[in-house]
Amino acid sequence: MTTSFGPSYVRAIAPYIAGKPISEVAREFGLDEANIVKLASNENPLGMPESAKRAMAQAASELGRYPDANAFELKAALSERYGVPSDWITLGNGSNDILEIAAHAFVEKGQSIIYAQYSFAVYALATQGLGARAIVVPAVKYGHDLDAMLAAITGDTRLIFVANPNNPTGTFIEGSKLEAFLDKVPRNVAVVLDEAYTEYLPAEKRYDSIEWVRRYPNLLVSRTFSKAFGLAGLRVGFGIAQPELTDLLNRLRQPFNVNTLAQAAAIAALNDKAFLEKSAALNAQGYRRLTEAFEKLGLEYVPSDGNFVLVRVGNDDAAGNRVNTELLKQGVIVRPVGNYGLPQWLRVTIGLPEENEAFIAALEKTLATA
Repeated sequence: MTTSFGPSYVRAIAPYIAGKPISEVAREFGLDEANIVKLASNENPLGMPESAKRAMAQAASELGRYPDANAFELKAALSERYGVPSDWITLGNGSNDILEIAAHAFVEKGQSIIYAQYSFAVYALATQGLGARAIVVPAVKYGHDLDAMLAAITGDTRLIFVANPNNPTGTFIEGSKLEAFLDKVPRNVAVVLDEAYTEYLPAEKRYDSIEWVRRYPNLLVSRTFSKAFGLAGLRVGFGIAQPELTDLLNRLRQPFNVNTLAQAAAIAALNDKAFLEKSAALNAQGYRRLTEAFEKLGLEYVPSDGNFVLVRVGNDDAAGNRVNTELLKQGVIVRPVGNYGLPQWLRVTIGLPEENEAFIAALEKTLATA
């Protein structure tokens, strides 16, 4: 007799597939790691800021002891930066951790969670992982349809995920539309506003979501140090919400989920204005270069406000994987998005100028021989 362990809704989960690491591509295709360009995981091509490296070196002497479980100094820095009390802040092992904790804190098995088609894969994983019911609202122009998401709310809905800008499509929702949406969401339904890429927004598109937290007790704003701040390998994220929500989050949060080095690096990166400005400027420059190349090649792309661009590389459902494989052979790693229901598309992280040029050259060669 065969015994199946775990609930059926857990066994049904398709594990998250991360972007291929450089070492794996080097082994698979017999390439020199030094010549491989990785544009698959929306990492900051500048890497970690020097300020964060120095802070980590100073903190290294404390690694024989557990981290500060409450991260007093990091919370104090975030509190000062965003003008909220420390008990409004929850820290996560990356913002992915915040999203997972929120689902478990706010939703019971069998209740529903709403998120948009073509939105971050972790929303679906978090929903499945607790046995909740997913309500996936069809996208409009590859982005969120907020009116349809409001209409989808049912009596058992307890959580709505909204990503802005959205991953993997890069679409953006104007602040006025988000505010109107929040006004209409019932107060017994939590809204997670996932702003992993907000630091890349130009000034004219910015809005004050932290002020909304003061007005909406059901709102949780989630952010990360993995993108513009350059700390992807350290896994630091945070959520800002009123205490009624953060109290629930902290009942589930692992007590040492942000390590000592990560806490020190995050404080330094948070205060490194010059690095953040350089990251945003480099991203804007790279976006212009990639989209110009796509237009020259006659390729459809989705206008993006993140540090990546979604581009259509063919008309058949094998196109994304086919072009991706040819790029890998040339030492360029991008992200196929068939798992999002976009098999004709690739998501390309904006890199350093030379990395962008290597990708463009490889793409041109691949399409010319297709």
